[in-house]
Amino acid sequence: MTDILLLHHLHGLTAGVTGLADGLRAGGHTVHTPDLFEGRTFATLDEGADFARSVGFDVVRARGVAAAEGLPDDLVVAGISLGVMAAQQLAQNRPGVRAALLYEAFAAPENFGTWPDGVPAQVHGMEHDPFFGEEGDLDAAREFAAGRDDVEVFAYPGSVHLFTDSTLPTYDADATRLVLDRSLELLGRLG
Repeated sequence: MTDILLLHHLHGLTAGVTGLADGLRAGGHTVHTPDLFEGRTFATLDEGADFARSVGFDVVRARGVAAAEGLPDDLVVAGISLGVMAAQQLAQNRPGVRAALLYEAFAAPENFGTWPDGVPAQVHGMEHDPFFGEEGDLDAAREFAAGRDDVEVFAYPGSVHLFTDSTLPTYDADATRLVLDRSLELLGRLG
């Protein structure tokens, strides 16, 4: 089927991230989950942010981009929150990327160049998530999707961040099931 590169959030490569990957694998896909934090996980977003800041957010993003090296050209890139930045950079700049699955974050495409024609994307996040819905990511995603048939934006009711990670108290099983169903639907359309 499809090779997917899934990049984790600020808590690190948690069992919840690998659980989300397993949900994609259940559709017959190969999912790569590199550890951008070199074995470290964090109990809070603040601890993860402090670590990423100490290493350098650009360094962490570069690790995510480098994780695509050696993977097939026709890759699907995916990211959760922090991981979205590297996923978007890859989607916009790596030839052959087939699609992007952007979970709980979105950056205006001009941050990474231009969006290539023919690369579909899905953006998923909660409407009132303080980092996604309230800081402008949702608005930027909707603006980007306007007039594009191959870009879908899904805003879920709620106000938490990282609802797709089953190991965190913010986990929302019903919303995550919809995220997986919709993601698998897009992957199925790729052929």
